[in-house]
Amino acid sequence: MAVFNALGHPTRLAILGWLKDPESFPPQDQPASEVGVCLKHIQARAEVSQSTASQFMATLQRAGLVTCTRIGQWSHYQRDEAAIAALGRHVSLAV
Repeated sequence: MAVFNALGHPTRLAILGWLKDPESFPPQDQPASEVGVCLKHIQARAEVSQSTASQFMATLQRAGLVTCTRIGQWSHYQRDEAAIAALGRHVSLAV
C-alpha cells in the first residue's frame, strides 16, 4: 500500500507530524491554516534540498495524506485529515 511506503521514511513521517500544527512554521503571506505550508518552509525544517522536499511531498500526496494548493509559483501543503482518520480506523481494525 502506497500509504505505508510514504510513512516508511522518517523524514516524511516527521513532515506529516509537523503539518499537524501549520502555525509552527514561519509566517506566510497566506495563513497556513487556510492554504497549507509553503514547500520552502517544509524544506528548511527538514534540512533537505528543494528537490528532495518536493519528492517527499509528492510521495505523501500520491498516498493521499496531504493536499497541495498552488499560489503563484509556490506549492502549499496541508494534511488530509479525513484520509488520515480513515487510515487510523483501517489500521485499528487490522490489529
